[in-house]
Amino acid sequence: MNYIQQAYTGKLGYWKYFVIPGLFLGMMLLQFLMILVLDLDVDAIIKNEVANKGKNRFLIESLVPMVIALAALFFWVKYIHGQSITSLTTARKKIDWKRILFSFFLWGLLSSGLVLIDYVATPENYLPNFELEPFLYLAAIAILLVPIQTSFEEYLFRGYLMQGIGVMAKNRWLPLVITSVLFGVMHIANPEVGKLGYFIMVYYIGTGFFLGIITLMDEGLELALGFHAANNLFTALLVTADWTAFQTHSILKDVSDPTESSIFQIVLPVFVIFPILLIIFSKRYQWTNWKDKLFGTIEKLEIEAEQTK
Repeated sequence: MNYIQQAYTGKLGYWKYFVIPGLFLGMMLLQFLMILVLDLDVDAIIKNEVANKGKNRFLIESLVPMVIALAALFFWVKYIHGQSITSLTTARKKIDWKRILFSFFLWGLLSSGLVLIDYVATPENYLPNFELEPFLYLAAIAILLVPIQTSFEEYLFRGYLMQGIGVMAKNRWLPLVITSVLFGVMHIANPEVGKLGYFIMVYYIGTGFFLGIITLMDEGLELALGFHAANNLFTALLVTADWTAFQTHSILKDVSDPTESSIFQIVLPVFVIFPILLIIFSKRYQWTNWKDKLFGTIEKLEIEAEQTK
């Protein structure tokens, strides 16, 4: 049984797959429409919130809703679908924590190295931002909450929706495309979009495709969970900027004009770094049969007939 077919171990009821994603994406869409209709200055709102509450409190309030959302998703899957969280996570008999940690530390070290290289090459683009006490609070908050935030996004898009759309479409390519695009669209209200323009959606959607590909090729969420957690956690700890969604007491503050290097920052990860990571993962985990795993069909299992619709 492959990863998408794990959905057959629960009570399908295709309508169920529209409830949680519909609520979440609906709220994201409403937020975006409010910004457009009311002509809200997201940067100014964030700066005002940070000034009134402090960066660490603002970060907590930004992340706690994701904790609630993940708990709600797990409840829905376990008690409405009757599906185990393990089967939502992987096609393996149990969750492979070694895969999660390998992906986490691989991307954490590589992304930190890229920041260090950029800092050495263009030190004028950064200001020291380190203060021990607020940084320690930041580290505690980020280590506890950021992986939960990223896990919700992975379980929703690469997990729940990937499986749900896969068993409905009976193929692999459609859930890959839909979840990748939806993942990108979810970020459309981020302040980075307002600063860099809609071209940054190439990065968000490209990241969605990368995470979707490693999920399908590896028959599980573990690599995507590790990568996404490392991406957001190390970003929160290492570098902040006035125009990003994460306003933190990080080690460095980026004071460069992002529009001057936006093409490089968007194109390099999607078209260079992500393919290199795919090669590394494929060699380590001996991935084969790429065509079938990314474009093949999903067979209907007999177990489905035993489930309550």
